[in-house]
Amino acid sequence: MIRAALIAAALSPLHVYSSLPLHGPAASESADIVRAERLALEEAGSPVELIALDDSTKAAGGWDPGATAANARRAGQDEHAIAYLGESNSGASAVSIPILNQQGLLQVSPVNAYVGLTRREAAERGEPGVYYPSGNRTFGRVGPADHLQADAIATLLASLGIKRVLLLDDAEIYGAGMAKMIRRRALAHGIAVRGPYHVEGAGGARRLVKRAHANAMVFGGITANHATRIFAAAHRAAPRMTLVGGTGVAEPGFTRRLTRGAARRTLVTNAPLAAPAYPAAGQAFFGAFAARYGHAPDPYAIFGYEAMSVVLGAIGAGAGDRQATIDAFFATRDRDSVLGRYSIDANGDTTLSTYGVYRIQNRRLVFDRVVDSST
Repeated sequence: MIRAALIAAALSPLHVYSSLPLHGPAASESADIVRAERLALEEAGSPVELIALDDSTKAAGGWDPGATAANARRAGQDEHAIAYLGESNSGASAVSIPILNQQGLLQVSPVNAYVGLTRREAAERGEPGVYYPSGNRTFGRVGPADHLQADAIATLLASLGIKRVLLLDDAEIYGAGMAKMIRRRALAHGIAVRGPYHVEGAGGARRLVKRAHANAMVFGGITANHATRIFAAAHRAAPRMTLVGGTGVAEPGFTRRLTRGAARRTLVTNAPLAAPAYPAAGQAFFGAFAARYGHAPDPYAIFGYEAMSVVLGAIGAGAGDRQATIDAFFATRDRDSVLGRYSIDANGDTTLSTYGVYRIQNRRLVFDRVVDSST
């Protein structure tokens, strides 16, 4: 890191931009991600300057395409910019990636999960190539993409001894893609699969559960698309069935509205782990964050810390050159980090294979275990 500091000082000022929604439902999470990015910068002793931008607007109530594009253009046109940390929402990254790609600027998202940004599996037509007009990859992420969540869910089902699973989704890009990926991986585990079927409410879910005779149901959609009704209907139709959801329902809007009976049978996978489940470096992060800012970090803040940390390493290895920094990031191999050991693959995705499994108690998510899809 001394070499990185000397290089940065010689080329000073070098700018790393952060772009996250600082208004709307994700504002608190984003604020802690930025704090964690600053903490990583401070602990590294790097003279690189962090410029935190807001990709949301009050009018939009969350991330905004215009604000996101403006952030990307500002960073791309800054001759001192060396990297860009963002976005939080995968839809926002779909806006910023092509802009930054044309400028040859490394972009690392702390938390994006949509596979189409980097991979063809379960992607829309033309993805991911449409995001890279230069023909070169410039985007990566330290949070696991949804193909790894599909691995984790299939591994979880196998560990529970599930013999037959019913797959449901909400017919949207995220949900349908997740269901397709889970199907392929569940079959590889020797699990019989029914579906995936698109459902829009309780009635369809209840009929499918009764016909499937499965001992587990996995829903690939999001809370807003009638998730609580679908889980409740499935539980009424088969009270002993295990119910599984992914990151699309890992939020209070789901846990607070789910019926008590369904909640008792529900497991939810999510990328963040409980603090004790991280390696020693990760546990140290939680203590350092609380000491620095006076409160426990949002569960996703640790991904912001790692995004900054791996980027600082790439900047040092790249001697302040944009393309060399990109190359160094993509060359990341067996990195021991606060998240655990991982590499960056040719697509820009982390190989980190651990997911948290949560139960629902008192209408909130409670960490239960780690599922590692590599085992």
